[in-house]
Amino acid sequence: MEHRLSTLPGKELPGYRNTDHQPRHPAIRVAAMIISYIFHPLFVPVYIMAFLLGYQPILFSGYGPGAKALLLVRFILLYTFFPLVTVLLAKGLGFLQSIHLKTQKERIIPYIACGIYYFWMCYVVRNQPENPRETVLLTMAIFIASSAGLMANIYMKVSMHAMSMGVLVMFMAVLGTSQATNYTLYASVAVFIAGLVCTARLIVSDHSNKEIYTGLIIGAASYLAAIWADGILP
Repeated sequence: MEHRLSTLPGKELPGYRNTDHQPRHPAIRVAAMIISYIFHPLFVPVYIMAFLLGYQPILFSGYGPGAKALLLVRFILLYTFFPLVTVLLAKGLGFLQSIHLKTQKERIIPYIACGIYYFWMCYVVRNQPENPRETVLLTMAIFIASSAGLMANIYMKVSMHAMSMGVLVMFMAVLGTSQATNYTLYASVAVFIAGLVCTARLIVSDHSNKEIYTGLIIGAASYLAAIWADGILP
């Protein structure tokens, strides 16, 4: 017999999320899970940098093939490898119950650790004059989004996937206004991916609509804040 927790109408037990609205068809849930892994926040910055290197080579005209590869490797190390190792170590040491960071408490250590990695990457990139402004703004936006996510985590479990999608969409929108290339297609693809990822998170996670939308807003606002901060910092 299946036993389920019950609550009064309009009430939920602490830590309990009602997921009865989520699709139960296995194929839908598997597809949503795959999308969630492909566009995990650990990978999105690397995707964006790979896009810049591949489709905006004029921004890196002063870079040789080796320098471009090194820049991409740095993104992989700081935005994917180090955060992933941090989560695995925290899990191995017993600080986390799951690598999926299902509670707000479990997200505190990864947020702080990633904030350190992201700040270092932002500091280094911004102080290397050969890096294009687009790269500088991206690293600043990621650091700001991580810091804002840590603050928001006090009140709700903001979707990290949605934050990364907010940065992605705003990055493509701003890039389209500053480049001569027609970015309508790229911006449309970014919006489509953001919708796909956010829908996937609603299907396979326990995030609420509020947490998804808040993540999108934080990500988009962080990129705008990066533009503002870059204009006033020496």
